[in-house]
Amino acid sequence: MKRTFQVELDAIDRRILDALQRDGSLSAADLAGQLGLSTTTCWRRIQQLEQSGVIRQRVAILDRAKLGLDVVVFVQVRLSTQGRDAIAQFDKAIRDRPEVLDCYTLTGEWDFCLRIVTRDMKEYEAFFLDHLSKIPNVQSVNSSIAVTVVKESTVLPLARE
Repeated sequence: MKRTFQVELDAIDRRILDALQRDGSLSAADLAGQLGLSTTTCWRRIQQLEQSGVIRQRVAILDRAKLGLDVVVFVQVRLSTQGRDAIAQFDKAIRDRPEVLDCYTLTGEWDFCLRIVTRDMKEYEAFFLDHLSKIPNVQSVNSSIAVTVVKESTVLPLARE
């Protein structure tokens, strides 16, 4: 199991991160101007945040609906056994599936929660029948179709000092 260690951040680091997570396309010069820093100082701090792993990557956030990916399904999965091998087997089977955006192990009644995106219900049905239901040790699956998106965000709640 990979351990992660919390990185100490000061108020300037938090302001940089907050701005970048809202607009990852900002140049160091633009960001420095917004935050009242020198470009060099801002660039060095960004580099340190990337090297420490706080900034994992910078991406473009796409509009799912405009790309015809109209169905969001939240799926809870219960395994027939919860041993390390069963969990690792499920993890391996689900990890590279492009329609699975998120997969979490859970405590409580269900073992996993997945967020799946597909073009339509037929595509989800095919994923379920051809892949999910065939993973060894899958005992039960509960699928909930999202009707309306009330809030969807990638912005983390950074504590203010």
